[in-house]
Amino acid sequence: MSLAPRLDLRQSQSLVMTPQLQQAIKLLALSNLELESFIAEEMERNPLLEAAPDPDAPAAPEPTPEPPEPPRDGPATADELLTQGEAAGEAALDVDLSAETFHHDSPSDGMGLDGALGLSGATAGGEAPDLDLLADRSESLADHLLAQAGVVVAGADMFIAAHLIDQIDECGYLTVPLLDIANRLGVALARVEAVLAVIQSFDPTGVGARTLAECLALQAKEADRYDPCMAKLIDNLDLLARGELGRLKRLCGVDDEDMADMIRELRGYDPKPGCRYGGEPPQPVVPDLYVARRGRGWAIEMNAATLPKLLVNRGYYAEVAGGGDKNGKAWLSDMLASANWLVKALDQRQRTILKVATEIVKQQEAFFLKGVAHLKPMTLRQVAEAIEMHESTVSRVTSNKYLSCERGLFELKYFFTSAIQAADGGDAVSAEAVKAAIKALIAGEGNQILSDDALVDLLNAKGFDIARRTVAKYREALGIGSSVQRRRAKAIGG
Repeated sequence: MSLAPRLDLRQSQSLVMTPQLQQAIKLLALSNLELESFIAEEMERNPLLEAAPDPDAPAAPEPTPEPPEPPRDGPATADELLTQGEAAGEAALDVDLSAETFHHDSPSDGMGLDGALGLSGATAGGEAPDLDLLADRSESLADHLLAQAGVVVAGADMFIAAHLIDQIDECGYLTVPLLDIANRLGVALARVEAVLAVIQSFDPTGVGARTLAECLALQAKEADRYDPCMAKLIDNLDLLARGELGRLKRLCGVDDEDMADMIRELRGYDPKPGCRYGGEPPQPVVPDLYVARRGRGWAIEMNAATLPKLLVNRGYYAEVAGGGDKNGKAWLSDMLASANWLVKALDQRQRTILKVATEIVKQQEAFFLKGVAHLKPMTLRQVAEAIEMHESTVSRVTSNKYLSCERGLFELKYFFTSAIQAADGGDAVSAEAVKAAIKALIAGEGNQILSDDALVDLLNAKGFDIARRTVAKYREALGIGSSVQRRRAKAIGG
């Protein structure tokens, strides 16, 4: 065998993932809101990209030219200057705060005092203010407690109070032992306990507690319901959780009616008083697709409100490309190619999503017409083969995408479920349909609590061939307790 170097020509096929192809695949997995953020970054990087104008936006009125003033001889009088608004001293006393000469960086800048406080129904332009923009962020629990501590605590005790408040978690519980805090601050334990007692008198009631029992006891004291019987009940919450009502009645020395009343009182207390403060407000899920019934078919469309629209500013390219050096022209050509590709990729992304959504609606039409009980088992491969795409493409399209229809808001992944064989040998049913049947059976069980074995028999009677362990798995996935837990909750009035 020759070991000398030589040149050979070979032909081979290989799949090359270009940066453009990688980015196009990445775009498929983004939701409309995530895509909006991505496009904003691209518009900052590429000067040839610009947002398409909103066709529904009202056009700005053209300014009406003012007639020229006739020439005059001699200087203007003081009265004329006041009439024309040119007297600086007097005009400063009569300022139009809504004038465009003032800088307005928020809707509240153009509102009066009543409008800023939300007392006015409309701004000067006749439109109501956006209350979401004017609303302050929710006050955190620590800020709320520090504000109260500043009124009743001073000096070194304020320093201790601030440290204790810093150790209170978002649920309102003190998570650090008082002895550790006293050693850390170098003060007596009794002094720390005294400051904690002050904090536990703050709003919300129950804040600063170290255990659930202490939290409930603080709220019972505030409601003037902390008698010896209630104290015994709070001290034995473990018995209440296990449903040992007979033992509890003997410990508290009460009858059935009093025990039921005490349990009802406990249920009205807040076990996590700190959760009403702080934290980011929940963000609503914005649908990416809308599905509506149109005659005998279905109308499927993208959510245009969150779908960004881009244009390539070719006029700017033609204007700038005429001059400049060679490197500048090469960079501008790259920007033009990148902009053209992005617009094309966005259009292809929209077509692919609509194609996948159309096939989902076609295969799950019974669900859209009759409900979850008629949801069919469906896999990514079935949709991919129907639309002649790869299974991974369908998986990316259905990730983080939501569909809105008359039955509610659903993630596209919701429609892909495993199959449960029918007991009579008929068509398989969806796992979601079985979950819906389990939920309905438990909701209507009344005083006759159904065990998992009883649920299996009832489901078999409905035509579902399902094992007991599968019923238990689906029941736990629905957040429903076992028959023992449901019977215990029923016994204590749950």
